[in-house]
Amino acid sequence: MTDDALALVDLVRAASEVAATRSRTAKTHVLAELLVRLRPDEAAIAVGLILGRPVQGRLGIGWRTLRDQRVDPATTESLTVHDVDVAFGGLSTSHGPGSATHRAEILGALMRCATTPEQDYLGRVMTGEMRTGALEGVLADAAALAVDADRSTVRRAAMLSGDLGGTVRAALAGEDLTLVDLAPGVPVQPMLAGTASSPACAVTTTGAVTTTGAVATTGAAPNRIVSVEYKLDGARLQVHRVDGRVRAFTRSLADITDRVPDVVDVVAGFPGGDLVLDGETLALDESGTARAFQDTMSSFGRGDVRGLTVWFFDVLYADGRSWIDEPLAERREVLRAVATDHMIPGRLVDAAEPERAHDVLDDALAAGHEGIVVKALDSPYVAGRRGSHWVKVKPVYSYDLVVLAVEQGSGRRAGWLSNIHLGARDPDGDYGPDGGFVMVGKTFKGLTDEILRWQTEYFPTIAERRDGHVLHVRPETVVEIAVDGVQRSTRYPGGAALRFARVKRYRVGVDAKPAEDADTIASIRDRLRGD
Repeated sequence: MTDDALALVDLVRAASEVAATRSRTAKTHVLAELLVRLRPDEAAIAVGLILGRPVQGRLGIGWRTLRDQRVDPATTESLTVHDVDVAFGGLSTSHGPGSATHRAEILGALMRCATTPEQDYLGRVMTGEMRTGALEGVLADAAALAVDADRSTVRRAAMLSGDLGGTVRAALAGEDLTLVDLAPGVPVQPMLAGTASSPACAVTTTGAVTTTGAVATTGAAPNRIVSVEYKLDGARLQVHRVDGRVRAFTRSLADITDRVPDVVDVVAGFPGGDLVLDGETLALDESGTARAFQDTMSSFGRGDVRGLTVWFFDVLYADGRSWIDEPLAERREVLRAVATDHMIPGRLVDAAEPERAHDVLDDALAAGHEGIVVKALDSPYVAGRRGSHWVKVKPVYSYDLVVLAVEQGSGRRAGWLSNIHLGARDPDGDYGPDGGFVMVGKTFKGLTDEILRWQTEYFPTIAERRDGHVLHVRPETVVEIAVDGVQRSTRYPGGAALRFARVKRYRVGVDAKPAEDADTIASIRDRLRGD
């Protein structure tokens, strides 16, 4: 171990301290103290180890392999994060004849040099068993604290580059992170919308503003205008065109270009040069009405999907420049020139006449869509963030929740895993561990035989423990739940329970949604009946 290299034991101890506290501030300080000791060339390695996502990607190591290759732990700490990186590099590049023996030798040598806590930590990293919750945001804040930089600047650089490890490296090296901007070809986390119970509430929440797009006369009170757009029940896509080549990414930033040839053809025909567009794709029936979401998504697993229609509601890059910091009113004009007939339907509405927003909702529902999104015209595109600039309205309330456990079925469902336990995100640890989840209900409604079959095959692969007929699973699977409302509860620790919950869809595969993006207990408590 060289004097200036970060010891693995220091990283493991810091990770243990982070896991042991509910305080986000404490987590940030612990990680900042660790990051400030890193050399810039160690930053990406350390960030990958902290998040449980090695820079090499999946290593092809499972618990069975670790069990079969079990060796006695070292009695003294000697490993550095660089040593681990070299070993992981060997595991990831070893292929072909003799590779199994070579990989076993690399793994054995690494684990023989690791102490018991280090072996446990490395095992969880290699097998993808790390539970880091919303740790990316904490790490970004820790990097800002470590180098005394502006927190929002570091977060923005990480979001736009799509590389937290690279951002930490740049921060430690003293590079100017304000120069980081959106680059075509590099997908960024999508901007997210809040929720409202009615169009009028959504119009109020967005804080209607005056923009260059508003109609006003000299000396008159400015009009307060919002954009009210259809919310499609499709798959969200971020589409990049660079030097004429088109690539399409899901909301989880998975590249599905080969699966959406019709979308690629549409964007390839748009005018101009490099582009980054945000939109949704879905299938229509013969009458032009939107098909059910399941009809669109079921085809993605079978290769390329034909017959998709795509609409775009935002432009992030066009005309040789980034538009994310410009107001929506200006982005709409640019988008209209680029996407023409493929711009999302909607209209501008005066906030003084919220009933006009309800008219748009009625039109959207009549066309088979799921609702509307009301947007402030002065809002920038804030990648990866949810706020009051965009507010969605659906006629039925829905939440993206996390499956905490699943029960053995009975009667007709005997032999299947049926009733699911639902958890909302509790980022501040108000009702449990910081960054954890709090149970808000159960449901067995909306589960088709196909879903039941999938549940029964899938959940045992992420099981943590069994308690009688209840199988507790890792909190990482997001399911969209429709509810009629929320009621007060003394049964659940968050004090709120879902009313008439039923499954709409699982957010897995192409439409995957990470658990850290699930709805919070605060958003559910906001809709408590009587509040």
